[in-house]
Amino acid sequence: MEIHIRPAEPADLPAIHRLVGELAEYEKAPEEFVADLEEYAHCFERGIFRSHVAEVDGKIVGMTVFYLCFSTWKGRMLYLEDFVVSEPFRRLGVGQRLFDAFLATARELGCKVAKWQVLDWNQPAIEFYKKQGAALETNWWNGKLFF
Repeated sequence: MEIHIRPAEPADLPAIHRLVGELAEYEKAPEEFVADLEEYAHCFERGIFRSHVAEVDGKIVGMTVFYLCFSTWKGRMLYLEDFVVSEPFRRLGVGQRLFDAFLATARELGCKVAKWQVLDWNQPAIEFYKKQGAALETNWWNGKLFF
């Protein structure tokens, strides 16, 4: 199996959107996934987010969505919003290759920090991040408002 990782293009947005839907199902929150493909296209076109996709036999089977932000304590930071590999392609190296591409982008952009969230019950993801040498913070609470 040959895994090809590349920066996403506008034509990849339907597959990226589909994979986010898979993630919403996996995280037991499909009703919360309300961003439509039009919004994805609008934001991607304006550079609000970037993405890498993983292809196997010409089919997109995984992706990352990320954006540049700023840490007042550390400086430039790349935030990994979503990281998804379709179920049949997990534990085959696809996720590692995608994560490596994300980290390479952070380094290329001169980031001091790469950051993401992981649900406390998602043990496979927690173990993956621990293998990367990541620090997993458990003493911060997330805050958010919806508009």
